[in-house]
Amino acid sequence: MDLRLTGKRALVTGSSSGLGAAIAKALADEGADVVVHGRDRTRTEAVAKAVRAAGGGAAVAIGDLATDEGAAAVAAAALAGGPIDILVNNAGAYPHASWKEATAADWSRTYEINVVSAVRMILRVVPRMHERGWGRVIQIGGGLALQPGADLPHYTATLAARHNLTVSLARELKGTGITANTVAPGAILVDSVQELLTGLAPARGWGETWAEIERNAIEELAPNDMGRMGRPEEIAAAVLYLSGPLADYVTGTTLRVDGGAIRGVH
Repeated sequence: MDLRLTGKRALVTGSSSGLGAAIAKALADEGADVVVHGRDRTRTEAVAKAVRAAGGGAAVAIGDLATDEGAAAVAAAALAGGPIDILVNNAGAYPHASWKEATAADWSRTYEINVVSAVRMILRVVPRMHERGWGRVIQIGGGLALQPGADLPHYTATLAARHNLTVSLARELKGTGITANTVAPGAILVDSVQELLTGLAPARGWGETWAEIERNAIEELAPNDMGRMGRPEEIAAAVLYLSGPLADYVTGTTLRVDGGAIRGVH
């Protein structure tokens, strides 16, 4: 299926590794020119180089979106090559701390990184979409925004804020040709997660092979109906759909890609 992304330009924040890198590569494979963003120049340029080696177009934007100065630098670099048609707000952090451990400063810092960073990019990129009467803004959220546990309270609260601002933005963009949606992944297998779970496996009794570790870790930590973790490419596929003209009638919604982990009509 032709998703009609050829000729579009996409900025994917936090795309120097993991899920963001998979999204950037998937967009490029569908014909979009991508702007790869990160704070580390070496890692960011490596992803852009991989996109180009596969025949895609890629530029690089370096900066810390948790600051106004960093966001301005990223926006300037991204827009230097032309307007951005698709903004994917993926950048974020999930510091591990419990209610007893997370300080008020930790809450503020996590909100700055996970929520205000996205707002900074929306304010800088979306006005150019208005000029052309078409655009896509996609937040990467998560099921924990709807059904949080006791752990990581400061992180899950920021996910809920991402989901909420998407709906408000969609209302604001009524009639403009620009849509705003959220993709909500469940537990996703990226390299850092696999390393973490493999390290925990002996003490938890999860088994020796990765197949055993994945199955047992998911059952204990994040059970879902598929019995496994999602793959970055599965999340990227949802982003691809929402990025193109075939999703013109979809706005203000959350597309869950979580193996059935979240139940109920959300």
